[in-house]
Amino acid sequence: MTIQKKNTKLVIFCIIGVIILGAVLFRTYVITDYNGRETTGDYALAETSAILIDDSRLETFEQDGSKREVPVHFYFPENIDDFSEDTLPLVIFSHGAFGYYQSNTSTYMELASHGYVVVSLDHPYHSFFTKDSSGKTVTVDSEFFQTALSVGGSDVPEAEIYDITSEWMQLRIADMNFVVDELKKAGSDDTLSAAWFYDDKGKDILVSVLKATDFDKIGLMGHSMGGATAVTVGRRADISAVIDIDGTMLGEETGVEDGVVQINEEPYETPLLAIANEEHHRQEVDAVRNSYAYANNVVLQNATCGYETYFKNAGHMNFTDLPLISPALANMLGTGDVDPGGCIDTMNSIILRFYDCYLKGEGEFSVEESY
Repeated sequence: MTIQKKNTKLVIFCIIGVIILGAVLFRTYVITDYNGRETTGDYALAETSAILIDDSRLETFEQDGSKREVPVHFYFPENIDDFSEDTLPLVIFSHGAFGYYQSNTSTYMELASHGYVVVSLDHPYHSFFTKDSSGKTVTVDSEFFQTALSVGGSDVPEAEIYDITSEWMQLRIADMNFVVDELKKAGSDDTLSAAWFYDDKGKDILVSVLKATDFDKIGLMGHSMGGATAVTVGRRADISAVIDIDGTMLGEETGVEDGVVQINEEPYETPLLAIANEEHHRQEVDAVRNSYAYANNVVLQNATCGYETYFKNAGHMNFTDLPLISPALANMLGTGDVDPGGCIDTMNSIILRFYDCYLKGEGEFSVEESY
């Protein structure tokens, strides 16, 4: 294993370590007033939420026999009943390690203002915190916390890192697949099955949102590990477009042979956009220079329709709303010198154009090498 290989592999773990530290110190920072970004679409926005309960999976972070629960949070045009059936494309978002469903609120709002239904899901015990169907606050799992801290050490064998990260990815991929399936089923049946846990007052609005959703046009996206989740789930035939926001595509790693990580080389047939920060981009370039098969490079090389871009002077957290919500915390977690408002607005504009092209069939998509 070359030194460059280890450095590239460690990008995600350096990020995770910093995020953990930030989570620990979160309450010591003052959160500034944040009212979101100004949207550019024609529609006013509304929100609702539910919890999807997967009866086929035990909650492995508990010992009480409970089932896996996945909270889902909807953003959509306010006057949803004004839309005809199967009108609005669907975009599903997955947060990063120790993230939170609201991490990219400005992105969801921008898309919803242009006539999209956006569903941001929480991965319980991987997220900073969420709530379960009993109303209990579920915080990040302590073992996950400690493992993420230790696994990035330079003395950790590649095979051990793969075993750990593949388990993380299996959980997240199962969560997102379950959400896709349940949303489609509810949309097809025009009813909410026993898998849905919701406020009775919110049932009608949930049904209205699902009725207006076009399940033939589904986009996936995510930040960091959420982006990796979106990429692998995006191989489904019913997914129309995928965006990876600064994530190492860990779900595309298939194993380790003789200390070398193996990457899935099957053609990637879903339109794919990868957005990276400058350091992440540099790691990808160095991987090519050192003949290291880095997952992102391999997937994009095998993509039927793949795009990639990076943002100069941006850090990992510049692709979330955190620098605009709490600059002090965001700086501790990892930001660059880029203007935070300009960065997120530019990224949201790119995301909108990509989905407009591949989910709505509007215009042609292109992207600069860097911004």
